Amino acid sequence: MSLDLSKDSLLEATELSKSFGGIKAVNNANLKVNRGSITGLIGPNGAGKTTLFNLLSNFIEPDNGTILFDNQPIHNLPSHKIATRGFIRTFQVARVLSRLSVLENMLLATPNQTGENFFQVWLQQSKLRAEERQNKERAMNILESVGLAEKAYDYAGALSGGQRKLLEMARTLMTNPKLILLDEPAAGVNPTLINQICEHIVSWNKQGISFLIIEHNMDVIMSLCDRIWVLAEGTNLAEGTPAEIQQNELVLEAYLGQ
Repeated sequence: MSLDLSKDSLLEATELSKSFGGIKAVNNANLKVNRGSITGLIGPNGAGKTTLFNLLSNFIEPDNGTILFDNQPIHNLPSHKIATRGFIRTFQVARVLSRLSVLENMLLATPNQTGENFFQVWLQQSKLRAEERQNKERAMNILESVGLAEKAYDYAGALSGGQRKLLEMARTLMTNPKLILLDEPAAGVNPTLINQICEHIVSWNKQGISFLIIEHNMDVIMSLCDRIWVLAEGTNLAEGTPAEIQQNELVLEAYLGQ
């Protein structure tokens, strides 16, 4: 399956493969996310979706293949370096620092803080205090936008599963992301919070943030996404608009069992 590259591409993965003990979890897979889009990644259980996510963000290294982000190769960069370029991922089970407050979780995500440099703490204290005030104000504004401002000083571990997902998503905004990879944002979340999460994704997308989303909830995928990529047995099965995917016989057979 050839990958149609264009100047509008923000993320391009070409011929990615990864094997575990002789089993090919991802087999020469291609994927593209256009700048400013909301792109979906679906497939049956065991199709290799999460492995592909891990490859894209270099939580695991590919056996072969290339990954371009913003027209620059990233497949040889460590995950934290990829994150500094504006490429952020979340996880199916939200990862928060449970013993820290919601606000502290937000502030820890702020990049390039003056206070991270030991000498600057002593040499630029006025700058440090001003920066801390600005970061706190920004964090509180983001928490307000996702309905978590009242929880700002509560332990993050006291949040519900859906609220933790909202916090993890809100925390990514502190990094000024260009692209956010969301791993099943609707999993284990009540319908009211699912609607809120979808509204936030649409709102942030309108502000210029692109998304790549793994999700088993087809209502979420079909309502949110501009284009959808389908994996089966670690390789590309189909790619197209939501309407095209819903009518694709290969997808219906492999993914929906029809």
